[in-house]
Amino acid sequence: MQSLRDQDALIPQPRGTLPKMNAAALATSTIGIILFLSPERFFGWAAMAMLILTFGPLLHGLCLLAEEMLYHWNARYRSQGLLSHVLPACGLGGKTLFTAALAGLLLYLAGDPLPLDGQCWKLLFLTSVLYALFKSLGVLGPSEVEVSDICEGRKMNVAHGLAWSFYLGYLQLVMPHLENSIAAFRACHQASSSWGRSSRKLFILIPLNANISPKLEDEDNNIVFYDNLPNTEIDRAGVRGRVYKHSVYRVKDEHGKAHECVLEYATPLLTLYKMSRESSAGFGERERRQQVLLFYRTLQDILEHSLECRNQYKLILLNDEHEDDPHFLSKAILRHLQQQEKEEFCLTPPPHQEMMHLFTSSASSQSNAPPMGGDLHHPVPMSREPPLMFSLEKPQPLKVPVENTDHYHGLT
Repeated sequence: MQSLRDQDALIPQPRGTLPKMNAAALATSTIGIILFLSPERFFGWAAMAMLILTFGPLLHGLCLLAEEMLYHWNARYRSQGLLSHVLPACGLGGKTLFTAALAGLLLYLAGDPLPLDGQCWKLLFLTSVLYALFKSLGVLGPSEVEVSDICEGRKMNVAHGLAWSFYLGYLQLVMPHLENSIAAFRACHQASSSWGRSSRKLFILIPLNANISPKLEDEDNNIVFYDNLPNTEIDRAGVRGRVYKHSVYRVKDEHGKAHECVLEYATPLLTLYKMSRESSAGFGERERRQQVLLFYRTLQDILEHSLECRNQYKLILLNDEHEDDPHFLSKAILRHLQQQEKEEFCLTPPPHQEMMHLFTSSASSQSNAPPMGGDLHHPVPMSREPPLMFSLEKPQPLKVPVENTDHYHGLT
């Protein structure tokens, strides 16, 4: 059975700065070795290396610029500024131009420390032209890790859009009404006694395989549909009184006891599943699994910072490696229900425990001290606000300090 710690291990964390640190350490060590071996030629070599690394991207950017200016100037850029939009989009940004200019300045200051009678310049132009060619052919294209890092950093993944759509178009609208809907449901179902404190949340199921069944009973026969919460009607996108509803299920444990809670799948996962079934979408099972994990992480980050959804939800990530267990779904739900019960009830002790503790402490203190004015003071539990006490006596003036020490006692 998958534990909650194993569930956290499945979620990919954002990529860090380790590649940058490794590159910086490698460059520093290499520069140190060259400075030690040939300090007189270092600046010339460094300038030529910087020119080779920047002149190739500049030539490739010019190739891209020709395409953009001839065919996409109006459609993609709406005839906006050349310097502010088109050049940076083609890779001709300020960083590349600045590095090339800095390399030229270093080469000018270093004079001509490079031998071989201008053959380095031939190598510079040949390398730059071949770079532009290989870059256009995709030989020097970004790796999958780089593309994934760019998409995650700029929030360009399919999962990011689906998570924000699920939040802004659904959860943010219905979550503020969830508590009142559950209260109204419980008022109409007084016979139900298995509605725990942790069940007053919306449990959102997120399976890794994104395969969602229309009915939870088809996945696990220990889950039985009970009833729907009262409908929530909201005017949305020109539709008057659009109806939003939630379903209440009874989940049976191994002893046959039923636990009621509000359950539903994250519906945007259906989009991911259907995209993986369409060949034109270019979306395989491996990409689908990664997008589901990113959807979970993005939605979790969104909900943690949402005031409308705070303490109103519980995300349950379901691993798809449970084919041999027909009751995996009910066990996962019950495990999260028990965790919620332990967290909420252990952190805050019940009021009657505080009352007994205060009675005991007050009885022990009153047994050693005489009663004040014969009144019996009852303790007030800490879970309640202290009562206000008013005095009917008139206010008295402040007493003047009286000197009661006779320093001249016994003197004549």
